[in-house]
Amino acid sequence: MKLNPEQLLQLAVEAAESKKASNLVALDLRGVSMIADYFVICHGNSDTQVQAIASEIRKVMHDAKAEIRGMEGVNAARWVLMDLGDVVVHIFHRDEREYYNIERLWSDAKVMENV
Repeated sequence: MKLNPEQLLQLAVEAAESKKASNLVALDLRGVSMIADYFVICHGNSDTQVQAIASEIRKVMHDAKAEIRGMEGVNAARWVLMDLGDVVVHIFHRDEREYYNIERLWSDAKVMENV
């Protein structure tokens, strides 16, 4: 059974939260971008935490039989990008999150509450 975008979003958010991801934001990109329906943006306070968040999301998606189309940046642990198809997850190291501030770049997107 293929998961819908909202189910992928919920799994990614829950997995990130289980590893204490900081300042987690979900953006609704529907009608704003064709890249994805949703972005999940969060950060960890150390390389180890960034890697743990990415690893947990990968494990949860594997268990749910959801395809991870691409994953970059895990070894450097500064900005991990996970392409889940309709959902793209950005896991930053705290310093990089402040520097790149991608929420500002996607300010036309709606911030989702209660995800």
